[in-house]
Amino acid sequence: MKEASFYSVLNPGKNILRCELCPRRCAIHSGKKGFCGVRQNTGGKLLALTYGKLSSVSLDPIEKKPLYNFCPGKEILSIGSVGCNFICPWCQNYGISQAAVDDAQLRDARPDELVTLAKTYNSIGIAYTYNEPLINFEFIRDCAELANKHLLKNVLVTNGYINEKPLTLLLPLMDAANIDIKFFRQEPYKKYCGGVLGDVMRSVEMFVKAGKHIELTFCVIPGLNDDEDDFREMIDWIWALSPSVPLHISRYFPAHKHKSPPTSLKTLDKLRDVAIKKLDFVYQGNVSGQTGTYCPVCSALLIQRTGYNVEIKALNGSSCANCGAELPIVF
Repeated sequence: MKEASFYSVLNPGKNILRCELCPRRCAIHSGKKGFCGVRQNTGGKLLALTYGKLSSVSLDPIEKKPLYNFCPGKEILSIGSVGCNFICPWCQNYGISQAAVDDAQLRDARPDELVTLAKTYNSIGIAYTYNEPLINFEFIRDCAELANKHLLKNVLVTNGYINEKPLTLLLPLMDAANIDIKFFRQEPYKKYCGGVLGDVMRSVEMFVKAGKHIELTFCVIPGLNDDEDDFREMIDWIWALSPSVPLHISRYFPAHKHKSPPTSLKTLDKLRDVAIKKLDFVYQGNVSGQTGTYCPVCSALLIQRTGYNVEIKALNGSSCANCGAELPIVF
């Protein structure tokens, strides 16, 4: 463990600390943990309990994050720990996102060990994923700084729920991110996830403004976030940021506490048809079959994917081989 960044003393007499990493801004009493379960007030100091503690280490296709327009066909060392600052009832990774630090089987890891591992397996870098990585801010920062020195890429897969100051410090270290948008209305965001939509939107906007590669995921949950008017509002917002931001419209499957039937393919197709009218790159996730990347100018098939098998079809670097258009695809 390590002393956490971003906290203040809320009440010296009662030894209460204020965590200032994410918008929850938890007031943490002595001996207690914040909502995420990994930041604890110990003797008047806030400790990051999962610093160097990992639940998962794997070499994944970059497409699994999902990132489709960033280093297509490459593999990335992917790491995760435990804990989350959201409480999504349908979480696919609830076994680690809702696990307690004391109960989980965690392995020790140092930043230099992970950098060496990434290089040994010819990985393009390190992805911080599986549980919510931003609650392990200090470890991500240290890993990312070292990875950068070794010319490795850093990727975040996150709910985007972090305060502006820590994200400002982390952004220069990151090469790409996938941010998950749960809803595009505040009431259900608070009810089901315990978060604030505006704070997530701010994180997305900061990535775009910083010129970082970003892709968005929207998991469609029947009866909860599949309202077409809300979806159109989200598409308008993304378009205003940049029509070239890729959107992954993902199929929900029952998990954790939420047992409603999977999203219908008809609903996914309907929402894709809405999105593709304004956005250049729209993908469907958690569906079988092939997924292609098409040139938004001439409609040529640029990249063909069958599962995680990737074939470059019509690209000269980041340009369309058919029409010559420059495309926001990072190699």
